[in-house]
Amino acid sequence: MARRCELTGKSVITGNNVSHALNRTRRTFRPNLVTVTLLSDVLGASFKLKVAASALRTIEHRGGFDAFLLKAPDGELSKRALGIKKQVKQALAA
Repeated sequence: MARRCELTGKSVITGNNVSHALNRTRRTFRPNLVTVTLLSDVLGASFKLKVAASALRTIEHRGGFDAFLLKAPDGELSKRALGIKKQVKQALAA
């Protein structure tokens, strides 16, 4: 899964460079991806994920990695993140 945030689903999009003379050339807008190790308080384990910098701010805003996963829609999460979310739900249910 290249150039795609594992938590928010942000990926490469395309657009135009527009010069002063209004000449348009195609370009790509790439997400600011960083590889981070996130700690799950519920599971007591750490997970290495490739996420966007904006996702890190959202994780802090929502109250941590576990809270972010529980509130995130399944369509945005990668397969690995969905597996972690499932583990967190099972740990909270027990």
